[in-house]
This record gives sequence, C-alpha cells and structure tokens, in this order.
Amino acid sequence: MSRDPSVFRAAAWDAFTSTSRAAIDAPDAERALLKITGASKALLGDKDAYLRPGALKEGERHYSISGIFLISPSRRENVLVAEDGFPPEQHRLRIPIEHGHPGWMVKHQKPLLLANTDNHNDFKQILKTSRMGSVVFAPLFWKGQMFGQIVTASQARDTYSEADLAVQIAFGDLAAAVFVAHGGSTLLDGIH
Repeated sequence: MSRDPSVFRAAAWDAFTSTSRAAIDAPDAERALLKITGASKALLGDKDAYLRPGALKEGERHYSISGIFLISPSRRENVLVAEDGFPPEQHRLRIPIEHGHPGWMVKHQKPLLLANTDNHNDFKQILKTSRMGSVVFAPLFWKGQMFGQIVTASQARDTYSEADLAVQIAFGDLAAAVFVAHGGSTLLDGIH
C-alpha cells in the first residue's frame, strides 16, 4: 500500500500546473486560495493509509481537510480562510496566534510534518468535528515576511510523508504568490 514515487511526482506536477492556472484565473484572492487548498486535499497523502491497522481508531472515519490560516493584522490570531472540508461553522475560525501547531508554525516559520499526531502530546484539536491523525503544514511568505500557512490534514494516521511535505511547500509558495497577485491584503484587511 505504498505509493510509487515516480507516479506521485508526475501527479504532483500535473496538479501543480493545473492548479496554478486555475488560481491565476480565479476572480479573487480567496477563490484562488481555494483552488490550492482543494488541490492539496485531493493530491496529498497515501489514499490507502486508512486501511492499515491502527490508522483509524474505533469510531473514526477517513476524510481529509485543507485550509489556510492567515495571520491577523493585529498579529494576535490565525484566521482560517479558503477551507475545504471544514464544518461550515468554522468559516473564519480564529485561534490565538500561539495556539497549537499553527502557533508553532508562526513561531518557527518552517514547514512541519506530523505523520502521526498521536506521537505529539502537544497536538491540539482545532477541527470541531474530530482530531486529525496526520497533518502537513507549509508557511506562506512574501518578501521574507510570514503572513500565513497552508495546512492539510487527514483522519488516518501516517497519511502524509516527506514527499507530501515537499509538495505542500510548493503549494504554500504558490498560495503566497496568488494571494499577493489577487490583492489578498484586502481579504486580510476585511477580517479584523
């Protein structure tokens, strides 16, 4: 049940090029970011991970989510935008800037893979519906300043690997570029 690396690389390249075009053509910053979070959710992760013993605990079901946390203008909160798979009531979710692993990302400003969140005692559940088992994060930078992060998570443990992290970093760079190109600062200013 392991992925063929060459097949994954080819799929990643195809997804990245089609997502780049779609994000460039999107009518605004958030819809451009939604193209990227949707592609990240669809592409990343071992789609058979949930079949391995221990990947899901009793009562859990396999599903994935993706979204972007933008750092609020006050730099006190991370605010969720362009979410794919989050419950509707978590639209524009706000969490304290230091909360959980999104807070770790703001502090350390580097990509992060949590292949199995059970191995991280400091993992905090953010998704209202359940605790995720595997997560991959990448920061969004513009001219050396981190302004957000893309996160993709799965219920099944050990869904994501270093290969997924490498692609997530590319999606993060694309997200930063299209955010700026689409005047994303107006989206951020409207979040207060």
